[in-house]
Amino acid sequence: MSLDKLKNKIKESIFTLYSNKELNIQFQKTKKNFDGDLTIVVFPLLVVSKKSAEKTSSEIAICLKKNVSEIIDFNIVGGFLNLIFSNNFWLTQFKNIYDDKNYGIKIADKNSDKYVVEYSSPNTNKPLHLGHIRNILLGHSISEILKANGNNVVKVQIINDRGIHICKSMVSWKKFGKGEDPQSSNIKGDHLVGKYYVKYNTVYSEQVNDLVKKGFSLDQAEKQAPIFLEAQNMLLKWESGDKEIIDLWKKMNNWVYDGFDQTYSRLNVSFDKNYYESNTFLLGKNIIEDGLKKNIFYQKDDKSVWVSLSKYNLDDKILLRADGTSVYITQDIGTAVQRHDDFSFTNMIYTVGNEQNHHFKVLFSILDLLSYDWSSNCKHLSYGMVDLPSGKMKSREGTVVDADDLMSNLVNNAKKISQDLGKTKGMEQNEIDSLYETVGLGALKYFILKVDPHKNMLFNTEESIDFNGNTGPFIQYTYARIQSLLRNCNYQLSVDFCDYYELNSSEKNLIKIMCKFPNILSDSAKQLNPSLLANYSYELSKEFNQFYQSYPILNNESKKIIIFRLVISKKISEIIKSSMSLLGILMPDKM
Repeated sequence: MSLDKLKNKIKESIFTLYSNKELNIQFQKTKKNFDGDLTIVVFPLLVVSKKSAEKTSSEIAICLKKNVSEIIDFNIVGGFLNLIFSNNFWLTQFKNIYDDKNYGIKIADKNSDKYVVEYSSPNTNKPLHLGHIRNILLGHSISEILKANGNNVVKVQIINDRGIHICKSMVSWKKFGKGEDPQSSNIKGDHLVGKYYVKYNTVYSEQVNDLVKKGFSLDQAEKQAPIFLEAQNMLLKWESGDKEIIDLWKKMNNWVYDGFDQTYSRLNVSFDKNYYESNTFLLGKNIIEDGLKKNIFYQKDDKSVWVSLSKYNLDDKILLRADGTSVYITQDIGTAVQRHDDFSFTNMIYTVGNEQNHHFKVLFSILDLLSYDWSSNCKHLSYGMVDLPSGKMKSREGTVVDADDLMSNLVNNAKKISQDLGKTKGMEQNEIDSLYETVGLGALKYFILKVDPHKNMLFNTEESIDFNGNTGPFIQYTYARIQSLLRNCNYQLSVDFCDYYELNSSEKNLIKIMCKFPNILSDSAKQLNPSLLANYSYELSKEFNQFYQSYPILNNESKKIIIFRLVISKKISEIIKSSMSLLGILMPDKM
């Protein structure tokens, strides 16, 4: 009997006791300073018992001991009834967990829900930075978590490859680049283009300051700076299909795509389909014009098209400008419809920072107005910003933390700390290099994903790579420690050896935490929150390490105890590996 089934059995007994199946029966984890495996909150039941909290608790406890064989004892603390389950119950839970090779994981089939998850979605005028990394890791991990919950998942990104910001890099390269390319400069393509985006803004600031000194207002200077006018002119040429500009645009974008691919590869993330803004920016126009004919939208005197969103408590939103050109929300409407045409999804998740919260409320409301029945299943995975101890990042000033530099820095830190702690003794050089990469990237991914997505976070390199505490390296070391135990054992491992084993409190706690894994995984998907899974991995690792420090495993006189502690260690390592892999984090066998 599983823990969930046992809870249902307890409920049925209480329903029968009070002849009422509408009772609100609340369970909670027993507090650490009290003995018990599960606590019933008795206060809501006083309305039917017509007795004091203590008498009601005693009445329920006597009933449960009589009717639920798994309950062997209890204690009462005020209005809380703490239940104690039998040793055999917990042993059975562990055996069931151990025998399940895909414990907690559900496999999708053709009838499973299909999710489209959008993440990354960078601009092609600069390399990926720390803010992008949070987006990418959230989107990738949620995709994997949704898969593990038995859903089909399609991972997509929309690449912002057009507009004035792209032309700024192009103008700057054309003026100052002297034909430089990634090969001649030995600079990664996205870094090279980003270099010229920063150069543009440096020159632009200088020109604006010069014009202000000449008597221009700041607003006039910003609009009349020569390099800005050149970028605007280049955008007009791009929109008119000028061959020279289009060829330059393609060349520089391809440099960036090659750079992005290298970063994605190192992060071990991928996409099933890329959408490009240069292909999608007109997609929504026909939908808007059709909605106008159906009086879903309205037109102002200047011919601009708007939508009233008062029924959603939102302000009216422009959809087409007076000259008939589309705005950003128009593109998003068209892209959403195109994705449904492409994949017939059940749900769509947008991984985008919380500064776009209002935008997505508007988008989903408009899709609802257009009567797309899937619009209510569109969700915004909104996340907070990533700051540094030194302050906020600014791309145009070149003060961002570059994603590639950050990864390399963490891998180098992992190398230094691993060497200082003697973690690489007896390992081949290729194993050592792989370990540094695994630990460094594990530190980065875990430090970001352990934080609730909705919260802003401060990224601290030193804290992330610590081998103690709530970090990726600590969990990786726990896994590697267990692998070392398993390599050094000389027994055939099986739970068949564990019949009638008497659990100690630490072993029982480990089983309790293992029992939580399927629900944690389910909640992570429902809440679109990988931090639940990340912190669960830490909880399990921390509890195992306390067990390891308190109880001998291999050095024990009893073969039965050795085998049981090995099989419980083995299953813990499998759950750690499974949960961390859903976060994109690899586990080293040696460390």
